[in-house]
Amino acid sequence: MAHDHTHVREFFGVRAADWDARFPDDGPAYAAAVAEMGLRPGDRVLDAGCGTGRALSALRAAVGTRGTVLGVDLTPEMLAAAVRSGRDAAGVLLLADVARLPLRRHSLDAVFAAGLIAHLPDPATNLRQLAGFVRPGGRLALFHPVGRAALAARQGRRISPDDLRAEGMLRPLLAGAGWRLLSYVDEDDRFLALAVREG
Repeated sequence: MAHDHTHVREFFGVRAADWDARFPDDGPAYAAAVAEMGLRPGDRVLDAGCGTGRALSALRAAVGTRGTVLGVDLTPEMLAAAVRSGRDAAGVLLLADVARLPLRRHSLDAVFAAGLIAHLPDPATNLRQLAGFVRPGGRLALFHPVGRAALAARQGRRISPDDLRAEGMLRPLLAGAGWRLLSYVDEDDRFLALAVREG
């Protein structure tokens, strides 16, 4: 995908209206990934690149009524779809670039990012910027409801060892951005990399 926000908005904008219908069975995978993050009641969590907000309800359930759930996306149509589905009741939605958030340093306990890394214009810099918003010891979940091989097959391409989500690529990328990889799962039915904020 091109490193251009206009292109990202165009790509997702035309797909927003039927996005959930295209992937109707992903809900349990999102909930399971959120459960593995170890969130606690009262935590402040960001859904970075939240799309239609499929993780928001699970995030709200994990942090409770005292917690904060913020969903951020670049694409107005995706956020509008989240509102139409009522998912805005689970968190505050914000049209913004995840690299330029109007948040204070260390103001978050965790970041959930489904499918985000492939759309970051500068992954090393952008992951470092996200780390700046998370307190030391906070968590990052890089998630996709299908694994790398299944996603590649869906897109009509072969899996590549230089894919940013390959463990050998992702571990040093995260380390250079202030994160330490805690666990890595790449199976047909899910991809989940959990990392902790160093420092």
